[in-house]
Amino acid sequence: MTPPARCTTPRSVRHHSLGAFLALCGLVTACSPGDPAYNDRVQAFGAHIDVSILGVHRATAEWAVSQLAQDFAFMDQAWDAWGSGPLARTNLLLATGKDFSAPPSVLPLITRAAKLAAESDDLFNPATGRLTAAWGFQSTGPHCIDPPSADTLARLVQSHPRMSDISVHGMQVRTTNPAVELDFSGLITGYGIDKAIEHLKDMGIHDALVNAGGNVRAIGSRDGKPWRVAIRRPDGTGVYATIDLMGDESVFSAGDAERSDGCDGNSYLHIIDPRTGYPATGTRAVTVVDTSAATADAAARALFVAGPQRWAEIAERMGIKCALLIDSHDVLHITPAMEDRLSFVAPVQDVRVNAPSASPGNARR
Repeated sequence: MTPPARCTTPRSVRHHSLGAFLALCGLVTACSPGDPAYNDRVQAFGAHIDVSILGVHRATAEWAVSQLAQDFAFMDQAWDAWGSGPLARTNLLLATGKDFSAPPSVLPLITRAAKLAAESDDLFNPATGRLTAAWGFQSTGPHCIDPPSADTLARLVQSHPRMSDISVHGMQVRTTNPAVELDFSGLITGYGIDKAIEHLKDMGIHDALVNAGGNVRAIGSRDGKPWRVAIRRPDGTGVYATIDLMGDESVFSAGDAERSDGCDGNSYLHIIDPRTGYPATGTRAVTVVDTSAATADAAARALFVAGPQRWAEIAERMGIKCALLIDSHDVLHITPAMEDRLSFVAPVQDVRVNAPSASPGNARR
């Protein structure tokens, strides 16, 4: 299928943008920098993914979004740990303890996740799929969950599943730890958005934004201006800051609003501390800025688990310069680079600036 013709965008507009924009290869036609953005929505990873495109004709943008929709549909099926696709089959083969050829759609995720897990001191640990299953967080629908017993959690934690338990030699994969079960739910949104942006760039798109529930990657600019992203309060009641994205950047957040109702009347956070098997404590929200959406996605989870005591250390290990953490006492911990980028909508009462290698940081009120 031949894509529609695309228009060219002046070089000055091809910088500093945040959004999911799509462009296609083809015949060159004229368009103006002031052409309206094209906005559309697709569904993947249990969320709406909003795509914004500038600098191309509507037919071109529509064609591009249709290609992304196909990409996301494939990724959604391939990376479902509890479905019938490649990742589910990979987990079945890992349980045998034998060598097998990993599916091409899964192998890059394994190698990327292993690197991120090592950098995070295993606070980001996709090998703990059995913990997710024990809590029932993989289930969908309006039903309550039965929290696992303390004995069950202790057994799962003491089996020490790690990404480092998986050996990769070319296409061949195996693990000697039968407790390893892969769950990439803390990575696939970012990784999928990275793949979408790569596809857009290959199609000739220079200005775009992809937004998955407030987690975004942007390339280029919005009509020559930076893309402005809102950072919401942990309770979802509003916005407390904004940040402008420059060139090609991602913003990902993790918060304590990600919960399921328990049949015992409590609600349970979906972000599990792999060291304890229980939902992470001490943190309300984390936001990370990075050029890679996959890195930002994994780092947001890792810093959330690290909490106010270790977040700056883990950020440094993962190469994260721009990050913030709101602890359970509503104290804002922030790196100097992030402080320089944020614009606060309202005054913040307690801010502690942490250089990546410094702890506990300098307080200001």
